[in-house]
Amino acid sequence: MGLGGISIWQLLIILAIVLLLFGTKRLRNLGGDLGSAFKGFKKAMGDEEKGETEKLEQADKQESIIEGKASDEKEKEKDKQA
Repeated sequence: MGLGGISIWQLLIILAIVLLLFGTKRLRNLGGDLGSAFKGFKKAMGDEEKGETEKLEQADKQESIIEGKASDEKEKEKDKQA
């Protein structure tokens, strides 16, 4: 028994029929197209993650700048009160 009740001989017959119908050149092109689509997908996912990390870094910088301004203002108020 093979996959889901399909024997190896049945799989080989299906493969032979597909090769006869489409030919090796079309199947090779289909495989290449599928591979390039997968590469593009992986690259897009990597770019998206990279963009998210850059956004987080910018948000951290903005937060530290805001905190720095707030602490400067508090120091100025303390100086005025003293």
